[in-house]
Amino acid sequence: MFENPLPPTQTKQPLTSLKATRRSTAPGWAVKQRQLFDLLNESAKRFIAKYTRPDGTLIWRSDWPGMDGSDDPYEGFMNLALLHALGGDDFLHEASRRIWEGITWQWTEYGQIHREFDAYYDWMHHGEGYLYVYFLGLSGPAQLKDRQRAVRFANMYIGEDPEAPNYDKEKKLIRSPLNGSKGPRFTVSAEDWSTHRGILDHYLAPYEDIPGVEFASRKCPWSNDTVYARLIDMMNERMNRGDVPLNLNATGLVANAFLHTADDKYKQWVLDYLAAWCERAERNGGFIPDNVGLNDVIGEYNEGKWWGGYYGYRWPHGFATVIEPIVNAAMNAVLLSGDREKLGLARQQLDLNWSLSKQEGDKTVVPYKRFDAGWTDYREASARYPIYLWTVSMAAEDLERINRIPKSYNWDEVVIPNVSGKDALTGRDTKHFISNTEPWFRYMTGELPDYPDRILDANFKLIAKQLDRMDSPMGDPAQWSANYNDDDFSSIHIWQELCPVYMESLVQLTLGAPMHISHGGFQHGRFRYFDADRKQVGLPQHTAALVEQLSDTAATLQLVNTSLLESHTVIIQGGTFGEHEIATAEVLGGDDGPEIVAVGSKWLQVELAPGASIRLELGMNRYVNQPTYGGPWTEQPEPLLSGRSL
Repeated sequence: MFENPLPPTQTKQPLTSLKATRRSTAPGWAVKQRQLFDLLNESAKRFIAKYTRPDGTLIWRSDWPGMDGSDDPYEGFMNLALLHALGGDDFLHEASRRIWEGITWQWTEYGQIHREFDAYYDWMHHGEGYLYVYFLGLSGPAQLKDRQRAVRFANMYIGEDPEAPNYDKEKKLIRSPLNGSKGPRFTVSAEDWSTHRGILDHYLAPYEDIPGVEFASRKCPWSNDTVYARLIDMMNERMNRGDVPLNLNATGLVANAFLHTADDKYKQWVLDYLAAWCERAERNGGFIPDNVGLNDVIGEYNEGKWWGGYYGYRWPHGFATVIEPIVNAAMNAVLLSGDREKLGLARQQLDLNWSLSKQEGDKTVVPYKRFDAGWTDYREASARYPIYLWTVSMAAEDLERINRIPKSYNWDEVVIPNVSGKDALTGRDTKHFISNTEPWFRYMTGELPDYPDRILDANFKLIAKQLDRMDSPMGDPAQWSANYNDDDFSSIHIWQELCPVYMESLVQLTLGAPMHISHGGFQHGRFRYFDADRKQVGLPQHTAALVEQLSDTAATLQLVNTSLLESHTVIIQGGTFGEHEIATAEVLGGDDGPEIVAVGSKWLQVELAPGASIRLELGMNRYVNQPTYGGPWTEQPEPLLSGRSL
């Protein structure tokens, strides 16, 4: 329970205010940060102009078959909303909403979306695409459409939408790995997977006993019509009914409804669904099973095997796509409940995976897959998942989970990420161009003091690379092939590959947190900001922020006004969703204001005179407030619309 529950809406109230008055030369990181905002704003305009129509639809092909695909255009444009939430230009607010509407309409016409939500696909892809919705929540103020959709989408997963019976309330399970606005998809057709066949030719087979497929080859010829027909039949028989851990990513969609409404039924669903998977893991001796049937029987359609489910331990990516949704759900549960013990399932699975580690030469490796013969596909453990847990818990045990992983590559190396996959130098994941979680962690623990300048420099270089790609033949929509299996130019990932609006540096430095987990994680953070003069989300113009250090009970934050002519007033919020209380504020190393002031609120106002800066030690009580998308001026929302009851 929250110690200091707050209503979902706030009215204007007096705020504790500090004032910085002394002019000084802005530090280099602050100047770069503001220059980066300017570059991102202008790059966003170019990107929108080149790849969208005035109505928000994308300049693309006239058809798109199969069930895959609605997530990818959302991923390509979702950072417009996130940039606005951080302090990007006002035009981004309207543009991000118009393009969401355009994509949703366009992919409805293609056939993937129904009732504004993907008709049926899995929660790896739902998770990626509906980040856009979560970022729109941060890019507030919330509109009626935002709140209405949040409730409608969540009801598809909590058993309150008869058109989308995805959830079994009694057994607390999502009834298929393939789900959406049309409900569970127990039986797929050859057309459903048609856009993936060429890609999946290079993947491991989903099963070890597919006639005509040599499993040991680690390849499966989906393009072979005979093999493809057998695959579809086997997946319908073994894989498309029942629940999988991947569905834990749905907790983000339901938590999104809570952030908009504060309705406890959404919070309770998140907690209950996570608890159901905790029980399944306990029933399975600790390891979370990757498939349960419609009767909540482990391995019900899989010869009793607890491995081998959809996006499970065997196919296609193994442990990474098992642990990610667990971490996402655990962090969501902490956000909604304030109980950091909800990280337990994620910690347990990381520890069990680590218990299977072994030495291969000079490297410590852990299994990423389980075949019928046992654990296999040994690789180095990722530090990213325990780092996410540590940002929530600030606990010594999670710090130990990070530090037990050998640094076989240089964690101090700041990477300019590749388009997708893994960075060749470090092996770090680069999905959504996120690749510098480890060096950010090193900075937070005092080991990499020059990180802010280095990550900002790397971000500039990434944007330059992306602008070059936009200007190349690859960036010309007229050059894109009509063949949907041609990876060179027709890939539905094209907008992600060309988008210049990436800002890992801004998220890390201003919010004090790593970037979101790419497959459906909220953008958690120690702080969020509002422009008090304009009553807008994000940092005011000319204002830069740097979170220098984190602990369980405090954070060090520096604010700089880079303008020598204009004053700005910024409101600091404790937590991305207002979940933290700022208890006290101590001004460090300056003559402005009292040494320590009591705050006792989720908000603290700081007035920055022209050229002024301030460095603060903020005492914090974390996870004591009811989380919400709302800000300091959120008004009582209009009631949701009610449709006919027939």
